[in-house]
Amino acid sequence: MQLRPLGDRVIVKPAAKEEMSKAGILLPDTAGKERPEQGEIIAVGPGRLLDNGSRAALSLKVGDKIVFKKYSPDEVKIEDIEYLVISESDVMAVIE
Repeated sequence: MQLRPLGDRVIVKPAAKEEMSKAGILLPDTAGKERPEQGEIIAVGPGRLLDNGSRAALSLKVGDKIVFKKYSPDEVKIEDIEYLVISESDVMAVIE
């Protein structure tokens, strides 16, 4: 099953974030229960529909690593894999 975003939305696979405790213990991403703020785009929508009927192209592409607002994404789970659906306006930067 594949996800195809609509409009100016993108599908993002969240970046796994492991942290080291002060005692040197590696804490997996699930330990903190915090939402991620970075990820990699795996699908992009066709763009926002303008009033004149044309589409505004997205400035993002598949494979971009991005930083986004912490509480803006919607979570979707397909076949036990978690994805995030984010509007282009909620993406703050592309990591180069």
